Amino acid sequence: MYLKSIEVHGFKSFANKIVFEFGNGITGIVGPNGSGKSNVADAVRWVLGEQSAKQLRGNSMQDVIFSGTEQRKPQGFAYVAITFDNADHALAIDYEEVTVARRVYRSGESEYLLNGSVCRLKDVQELFFDTGIGKEGYSIIGQGQIDRIVSGRDEERRELLDEAAGIVKYKKRKTIAEKNLEQEAANLARVEDILAELEKQVGPLEKQSEKAREYLKYKEELKRAEVNQFLLMQEAGGESKKELVKAKGIVSGDLEETKKITRIPGASTRSLRGNSRRRLARWRRRRRKETGLILPASARRGISACFAGRLRALNKTANILSRAWQRRTATLQKNKRNFPAILRKKRGLMKNLQRFLTGRNRSRLLSERSAPRLQAGRRRSRRGTMKLSVS
Repeated sequence: MYLKSIEVHGFKSFANKIVFEFGNGITGIVGPNGSGKSNVADAVRWVLGEQSAKQLRGNSMQDVIFSGTEQRKPQGFAYVAITFDNADHALAIDYEEVTVARRVYRSGESEYLLNGSVCRLKDVQELFFDTGIGKEGYSIIGQGQIDRIVSGRDEERRELLDEAAGIVKYKKRKTIAEKNLEQEAANLARVEDILAELEKQVGPLEKQSEKAREYLKYKEELKRAEVNQFLLMQEAGGESKKELVKAKGIVSGDLEETKKITRIPGASTRSLRGNSRRRLARWRRRRRKETGLILPASARRGISACFAGRLRALNKTANILSRAWQRRTATLQKNKRNFPAILRKKRGLMKNLQRFLTGRNRSRLLSERSAPRLQAGRRRSRRGTMKLSVS
């Protein structure tokens, strides 16, 4: 495996797109100070996943984007792609050429590409484990890097030696496995706490489940009993309906007879009420003899309510008729007491009328008889006056 090419566009001082081609052997980049030689190493470190802007000699990640000059406008993004020859399959991927790219925008959005496909930073790091290639690998040694390695801490030197020995991948996996084991241990402790809490509830839950089973059993029995009761009530309902029809006919007959009785003078409310009770008792005795059945409580209550309503209606009608009869009797008795005086008064009026009519007829006859005499006298008086006037 060897480095094949580096493509840089908009990264730091590389405003235009530049492609560095590398072959077998050693390749050196030579130039004066400030020409951007170190920017090439920074581009390789950045595309391999460097997240620290200070390591790239900047204040923020937007500083790696070309900021423009007096003659050129600033770029909106920075793009770096590095290509390796993987003919010997040193990298654990089924490609003979591996291209790793990174793009960042001024808005802060960033993405990694592996052979043109979007991937994660973790995928890039795992790809270069134990190869010495990476942002912390020994294959990239920048300015002052040797002095930092010699005078650094033991942990930093150990990391470099582990990378060279090819055990970083296993140590990373060990760290991840230990972290997962700690999480599983915490989950297991939580499960044990939950089990202990549930074990305390087993006893009460068993009692509740037993009560629930008994409840379901009794509920099923109650359902069957209600169904049987309903069927029995349906059967008894037909008989009850027949009995009610008979009772209705009897009550109608009683009502007609009561109406006839109320027309008889001297019938009282007490006698009507006693008659209704006697008829009701006779009907009950006759019904027991004919059927011999015992109606349900609901049917008996319905019949009793029906008869009670009928009885109240009959009593009310009897009271109204009795009061009307009493008023009529009182009026007749009063008229009977006053009848002789009224008769005498009417007889006096008749006599006066007759006297008046008799006197009027006599005066009419007298006037008819005296009329010719009056006319003759008038003629004689007229003749005398005429004679006097001639003389």
